[in-house]
This record gives sequence, C-alpha cells and structure tokens, in this order.
Amino acid sequence: MDLQIIQDALIRFGTQILLALIVLIIGLKIINLIVRAISKRMVKAHMDPSPQPFIASLLRVTLQILLFISVASMIGVEMTSFIVVIGAMAFAVGLALQGSLANFAGGVLILLLKPFKVGDYIQSAGHAGTIKEIQIFYTLLDTPDNTRVIVPNALLSNSSAINYSKNPVRRLDLTFGVGYEASIDQVRGILLDLADRHELIFDDPPPQVLLGEHGDNAVLFYLRMWCNAGDYWPLYFEFMETVKKAFDEAGINIPYPQKDVHLIKNEG
Repeated sequence: MDLQIIQDALIRFGTQILLALIVLIIGLKIINLIVRAISKRMVKAHMDPSPQPFIASLLRVTLQILLFISVASMIGVEMTSFIVVIGAMAFAVGLALQGSLANFAGGVLILLLKPFKVGDYIQSAGHAGTIKEIQIFYTLLDTPDNTRVIVPNALLSNSSAINYSKNPVRRLDLTFGVGYEASIDQVRGILLDLADRHELIFDDPPPQVLLGEHGDNAVLFYLRMWCNAGDYWPLYFEFMETVKKAFDEAGINIPYPQKDVHLIKNEG
C-alpha cells in the first residue's frame, strides 16, 4: 500500500515536472517571438533607436521572471513562500550586484535625460566613439578604427561627456607657425584666401585669422572657420596639407624647434 502511494506520488509529481518543462520551453520561445515582434514594431514606428535595445532587454527579463514564477507554481511551490524566497534572494543578489544595479539606473538616466543617442559621436569616461546601442547595463561604442568598446552605464551617467554630434555646426580651429621674418599680411591673406574659396566653409560667420602667440621659434596664427559637423575632420586634414603647400609656394618658412649651442673655449 505504501509502495503504491509512493508510485502514484512519483507519477503525479513527474507529470507536473514534465508539464512544467514543456511550459518553460514553449514560454521561452513565445517570449523570444514577442520581443522580436515588438522590436520590429518599434523600428517600423520610427521610434528613437536609443531606447529600443533597453526596452527589448527589459521586456525579455520581465517576461522570463513571470514565466519562472508560473512554472514554479505548476510544480507545487506555494506563491507566498516563493515570493518570500525570491525577495530574500533579490536582496542578497542586490547587495552582491550593486554595480549592476547602478548600471541599470545609469541606463535609465541616459534614456530619460538623453545626453546622447544612438549615432552620436561622444567622448566620455576615457573612451571616444559612435554610440551603437544603449542596453540595460552597458552602452556600446564603435571607435573610428571600428573597435567595439563596452562601457558601463553607471560610468557614463556619472562622467562628463563631450557630444560632438549634438550641434550640426562646428568651428574648426587650426594653428600654423611661421618664421618671424614672414609678413603678417601675407600669411593672413593666404589663409583667408584658402578659407574663402572653399565651398564647405561658411561665409557667415566669416573665417578669421588671428595672430595668437609669439612662440619661442615661430609666430603662431589661428585660423578659425565654421562648417557642418560632418565635414570637420575631412576639412581638418585637407587644410593641414593645403596650407603647407601654399606656404611652400609663397616661400614662407615653417620653422621647427632648434637650439643654438655656443662653445666657450677655455684660454687657461
């Protein structure tokens, strides 16, 4: 009689476990389908791409927690006791994963305050790159040489950041050193002529050439020009080359640091 009771209990409990496993497997697949469908829906709705990975990840984790609770109830775990255990575990895990919780809070702050968004080029926390994704715990950056950098959200939300993509227009500042024998008016004329003739340089505000410093080996001229943010780096490298060629044609010397050494002969 006792053996029969044990067999019946094993069959009943085994059936519950089997059903729970089936529900778990099917539930996980359904969750993936739901998250994938919502992600596609957000893309079709032309939603801001910045919070999309965050929302998808948060939805996936929430649905998985609900699924695990449902599966636990199917195998006979009482909800009251289960919730108490989950609460105790959450407290312990929270203490152990304070950094992860800080990253989660940092991600929420980034999405709410929007200091940057997907596609922006930023410099922060010792890294510089283009924002690819803002996830629950981390933000993904791609550097100019196509290296993926994974930065904790807490670090980004608590650090100062330079957003190079926020404003559509930037000022390009270049410094050129020439010899003291060069004519100020000639140097200024060459630089302004190059800036005025370039189609990507704005006429308003107009380019400026300022004599900025009397250096140890050269007179430093500051060339300031306004352009679209996307043209900043192409113009930077182009002008560095173009100005050098223009100075060479005009016979303007670009000095380099040097020292004169005087030897004093000891007559004694």
